[in-house]
Amino acid sequence: MEQYEPDRLTPARAAAMRRSFRNGRAAMTRRSLLRASAGGALAVGGLGALSGCGIPAAGKTQGGTSAEDHSAKEKTVNFSNWTEYMDVDDSGKHHPTLDAFAKRTGITVKYTEDINDNNEFFGKIKPQLAAGQDTGRDVIVLTDWLAARLIRLGWVQKLDPSNLPHAYTNLAAQFRDPDWDPGRAYSYPWQGISTVIAYNKKALDGVEVKSVSDLLDNPKLKGRVGFLSEMRDSIGMTLLDMGKDPAKFTDDDFDAVIARLQKAVDKGQIRRFTGNDYTSDLTSGDFAACLAWAGDVVQLKADSPDIDFIIPDSGYLTSTDNLLVPNKARHKTNAERLIDYYYEHEPAAELAAYINYVCPVDGVKPYLAKIDEDAANNPLIIPDKAMAAKSRAFRSLNSKEETAYEGKFAKLTGA
Repeated sequence: MEQYEPDRLTPARAAAMRRSFRNGRAAMTRRSLLRASAGGALAVGGLGALSGCGIPAAGKTQGGTSAEDHSAKEKTVNFSNWTEYMDVDDSGKHHPTLDAFAKRTGITVKYTEDINDNNEFFGKIKPQLAAGQDTGRDVIVLTDWLAARLIRLGWVQKLDPSNLPHAYTNLAAQFRDPDWDPGRAYSYPWQGISTVIAYNKKALDGVEVKSVSDLLDNPKLKGRVGFLSEMRDSIGMTLLDMGKDPAKFTDDDFDAVIARLQKAVDKGQIRRFTGNDYTSDLTSGDFAACLAWAGDVVQLKADSPDIDFIIPDSGYLTSTDNLLVPNKARHKTNAERLIDYYYEHEPAAELAAYINYVCPVDGVKPYLAKIDEDAANNPLIIPDKAMAAKSRAFRSLNSKEETAYEGKFAKLTGA
């Protein structure tokens, strides 16, 4: 099990974090720019919290440490999630699926939108986790690379399968066995995040785009191409285009991708690397085509007939945001019941209809069709078998790899 040590940020990793705050998914809420709200403003101070919390190195990790479970006597569960990542009624004050869970089970959900960025949130909870203390949260939602880190550190609890019958049965095949949590012993996906190629038909003006190679090599697109400031997305999609598996690549493969992207930067093919702000470039036509997140594309397509997407024959990258129970959580069983609830078809459909990310629940399509037929037939929300077969995941990285890779990517992007 990996031992925890205080973060010592290299210049490269610090640059990567600053880039995430400025441009990455962290720079916006989980909804697209078109539905972003003032409540999604990024919390500041996360960078300092990571480097300066002064926790001594742990001599021994706490590995899956549970507190006494008070679920039977305390009918409550504390749920921390990203902003704008839950269904909301017309008043904007209530979450229908959470209300239905509470009514059915008698378990009150204290729902808090206090995750704005993976690194910032890690800085918030790591002092308690490193000290073997309760974070005050029973279930949290973290992106796969950070979920992997907490599992390696032994800071999240192994889930009880007997409390997760729907989750075990209904988890879609493409999400069942990530390399960082084989068999989903510690986590279940909240939503999937797919990286695709989006384009503006009017801006393309007849130019055909079918692959990442077209983005990088077609001179007719020079200066009108966007790549993402998230390292895993841009590197992963280019690895696939080069016939490499993002789940198995080597250092040499990574360096080959950097060289290929650097060539495109040097010749002016890539206009810039962006976070969610690519949405404005794409709708304005400044980008004729770009790498994009499927949740944004769903919204962009709804508002503009010029916006569409393609899935390259080489495949596409899918990451996940994941539900985990931290060590010392006071209401583990209640947390597991909540996780399992969102793998029932009706709640899963209600959630998917509202947030428009990839639903990880198999068999949800007919239930979603009763709410929103267009959403049910949208492969960016409910991938069909052919699309699911093209999905690939970026492998987990150790600390040394992450430092080296982020450093090279920061140099490429000028971060």
